[in-house]
Amino acid sequence: MEIPLAGFSQKAVALHDASRKKVSFGNEKIKITLDYNRRACISLLTLNGLPVVDGNEGVYSKIKVKDAVYSSLQTLSDPIIKTDKNIVSAESIEYGDSRLAVREKWTFSVSDTAIDFKIERTISQPIIAEMAASPVFTFANIRTWDGAYQEYGGLAWFYLFNKKLDTYGVHSNAALFWNEKTGHGLSVSVASDGGEVAMTYGRTSRDELAYSIMTSPEAAVPRFDADTKRRLFLRDETEVWAPIKMGGEKTSQRITLSYVDFAKEFDRGKFIGVSKKQVSAVLNTIARIGVIDKNHFGANSWHTPYGPICLHEQYIAQIGLAINDPTYLKGYRQCLDFYRDHAVKSDGRVWPRWAYSNEDMMSGEVNEQGFYEAQWGYLLDSNPDLVTNVSELYAMNGDLEWVRTHQQSCEKVLDWILKRDVNNNGLVEMITDSHKQKRGSDWIDIIWAAYENAFVNAKFYHALVLWATIEKELGNVKMEARYKGAAEKLKNSFNQPTDGGGFWNEEAKCYVHWRDKDGSVHGSNMVTPVNFMAIAYGICETPGRRKAILDDIENQMQKEQLFFWPICMRSYEPGDGNDWQFPFPNYENGDLFLSWGAVGVKAYADYKPELALKYVRNVLAQYDKDGLAFQRYGRLKQNGLGDDILSGNCLSVVGLYHSIYGLNPRPNRLYLNPHLTPDLSGTELNYNFRNQKLKIGLSVNSYSIANDHFKIKSKTDFGFCGADGKLQYFDKNAEQASMTATSLDKSNLSLEIIEWGQNIVFAAQEDAARQVAFQIQSLKKDAHYAVEIDGKKYARLKSNSEGGLRFDYKFKNKSPKRISIAAL
Repeated sequence: MEIPLAGFSQKAVALHDASRKKVSFGNEKIKITLDYNRRACISLLTLNGLPVVDGNEGVYSKIKVKDAVYSSLQTLSDPIIKTDKNIVSAESIEYGDSRLAVREKWTFSVSDTAIDFKIERTISQPIIAEMAASPVFTFANIRTWDGAYQEYGGLAWFYLFNKKLDTYGVHSNAALFWNEKTGHGLSVSVASDGGEVAMTYGRTSRDELAYSIMTSPEAAVPRFDADTKRRLFLRDETEVWAPIKMGGEKTSQRITLSYVDFAKEFDRGKFIGVSKKQVSAVLNTIARIGVIDKNHFGANSWHTPYGPICLHEQYIAQIGLAINDPTYLKGYRQCLDFYRDHAVKSDGRVWPRWAYSNEDMMSGEVNEQGFYEAQWGYLLDSNPDLVTNVSELYAMNGDLEWVRTHQQSCEKVLDWILKRDVNNNGLVEMITDSHKQKRGSDWIDIIWAAYENAFVNAKFYHALVLWATIEKELGNVKMEARYKGAAEKLKNSFNQPTDGGGFWNEEAKCYVHWRDKDGSVHGSNMVTPVNFMAIAYGICETPGRRKAILDDIENQMQKEQLFFWPICMRSYEPGDGNDWQFPFPNYENGDLFLSWGAVGVKAYADYKPELALKYVRNVLAQYDKDGLAFQRYGRLKQNGLGDDILSGNCLSVVGLYHSIYGLNPRPNRLYLNPHLTPDLSGTELNYNFRNQKLKIGLSVNSYSIANDHFKIKSKTDFGFCGADGKLQYFDKNAEQASMTATSLDKSNLSLEIIEWGQNIVFAAQEDAARQVAFQIQSLKKDAHYAVEIDGKKYARLKSNSEGGLRFDYKFKNKSPKRISIAAL
């Protein structure tokens, strides 16, 4: 018989069934049943009334040594239950045998929103534990949850646990389990008394999901491989971590369990013209699987057999723009700090890869942390790509002091590759001089691009432009000028015709892949990443060239009815790449690699946004079919190929956010520059931006951004920044605020920009009587202006020597005021 326990609040009820030796407690959203019948086990855990743990092996402690397994499922006697106010404790949890005695105390503190679960443990003597869990959660089925987000933004995606005993380990203090269908989520966060936390996710032999928490004095080390100790995903194995030392002193840890309304917390808004379900699914899953562990972000998933990370990928930070989870950006920030400290050689060369094992490694070319040169060649795009990722993450977090810590390393990284322009023509040269040396030099690693490589030079140009702007913000005008000059010189040479030393092939109407040192030209087969980058990064500014490239690609796409752009439209010449890729199409000689979706979408968004959107929709439809859990798609059958799963398969959806919806974070604002088609009109996005939850309205010729206190609406692109009682409007892509509106009170101000040029007209609306100071910039210097409000003269003002003027206005009601400023 269940008896209500006294001292518990109405929202934190507790019931005790002494005959069955069970006590149940919790709040409105999360409830626990503790079984103490010769055991200590949470036999039932419900979220919003839905059981997620239900069985004899629910949540319990476990220790495994070489010849024995001990757990709280078999205690030496009944634990002692005590209650006090909103606290339930299970004391004298004793298990073990004559060789080893384990004693634990479990304390549950129930609040209206969470349950704190404290485990205190004493072990009779020091041991070497093959496995330790405090505790193990046994969820009823591997499909109970879609996945679990880690504290640094990674994902254990259970869709990829496609075999029994598949196991994945991470270094994380928190997990957020979620289910797309139910909309429920379970947050688990761990605080240990000085210990390091590791988590393990495994599919059991009974198709359950076993989730284990382990604490140890030092960070857990992977058990496998024998020579590397880096493997985090195992097949047919359950023990990811190497044995640890335990015992000798009392340990404790606190686990906080709370319910998360996943559907609400991760609601992306109102989608018109594309499937919200598909967009959310891609960004919730495939986009995150390249995060292998804390400090190890890339695009190749943790599920890949040898688990590589490619540092020669410029889009890892950009993926965070669309994932739009602050934990991902925070985690990648820490990762880039780790790369700065461990993946850059003393001379500035960036190691291009990291992996579980050494099978992909150039012999002997590896450091202590596992970063290495790839066996296929010196992949030089790792240098510009590290700088690009630092630059684009800075654009999202706006933390100038953080990016300053990368200034010296980024300069060193850029200077290393800049010195490779030996012939001083602006184009950097690769390690190899000829394709006959059969070594790759970029992301397309088994195509033998050599000497002057357009792929690497396009990425280098992009990095130079981004970093020059940061040097300016850091106050180093000398380095800003140096990198700007290098970028312009590179751009000029890049655009020269092939017979003039450049990459433009007038006959083929495309940029070629590379030039050997002997002057021979290779890759005139419309290599899409090269040509898309040339357009998207602003190297190709000739409208006729852009049109020729994009029309040629689309015409071929129509002929073959391909759902996505292939890596090249026509075949490389024999000898240009690894022989097994011939005849065309095969692998890097013609297959479909979705990782180039963002640059493809950007290239088309400025030209024909309806084509950019078409391929976004195609990728979303493909996700519904197979989850995009492949390395690539075959050209002939358009079927998924390769177990080297790439999170870059999400990048078309990243392009949707970046280039079609037009979300362009800048260090001092969010710049909104949409390229909408009419069938997207009416889209409303929920977007996290620097601790603010923004509402972004997207209709044709009507765009808006709003937070809790401010809103700007405009018919053209603009920048928004609203915080601390100050609203800033940036006209189009202006780097400095064109107007700043400041209120001493807690303002709720809306601005609608009607005209911004020689004449300035805008509507302003406040929700209460407040005085607002308006500071207008970018006017003529020392000129006279008339300010009118609702057609009536308000003030005659003179701009200062910097082209700025200021006036105050006291709002009296909620009606909008039309304010115009005209030169006299």
